[in-house]
Amino acid sequence: MIAHVRGKIAAVTLTSVVVDVSGVGMQVMCTPSTIAGLRLSQEVQLSTSMVVREDSLTIFGFADTDERDMFELLQTASGVGPKVAQAMLAVLDPDRIRQAVGQSDFPTLTTVPGIGRKGAERIVIELRDRIGVTTTVAAGGSSGAWRGQVHEAMIGLGIPVRDADAAVESVAAGLDPGVEPDTSIALRDALRTLSKASR
Repeated sequence: MIAHVRGKIAAVTLTSVVVDVSGVGMQVMCTPSTIAGLRLSQEVQLSTSMVVREDSLTIFGFADTDERDMFELLQTASGVGPKVAQAMLAVLDPDRIRQAVGQSDFPTLTTVPGIGRKGAERIVIELRDRIGVTTTVAAGGSSGAWRGQVHEAMIGLGIPVRDADAAVESVAAGLDPGVEPDTSIALRDALRTLSKASR
């Protein structure tokens, strides 16, 4: 495992840089934001992740360890390979990814090329408990994270999307402005709303 590379930048392309490490030119695949901060002949140290395949060995480089660790964590989700993980970090920084996953913010996740609605839902389900989410609710406001979580749980129970939407909106309508309900209680109330509607 190569945790980092240090040396002078020998070449820069749109998708990678070549780092001269003691006379050996190592090609490192990087996001556009990382490449933008690099210059020829500059001495750098890049945090790296090595991806080994049957027919290739690729080194991905990042400006810091937080990006590198997020890159590796994203790949533990089903359907997310190194190219998609790198694309996510090209569009969203690690904190924004944590926020989007924590709040079930599917529209933000689907701004990444290669990630559709189902892929975004899968990422949220598989990573939400492991991604180190920190959600901050502003005074007088609500993060709204409960909506996506309750909706997702209802879909998982086999409830039609339209009915789940209506139930979540019904629960939201009964809340005081700025109140962030407990997700489990909100789910219970949403299910009760469906039960009443079916009578």
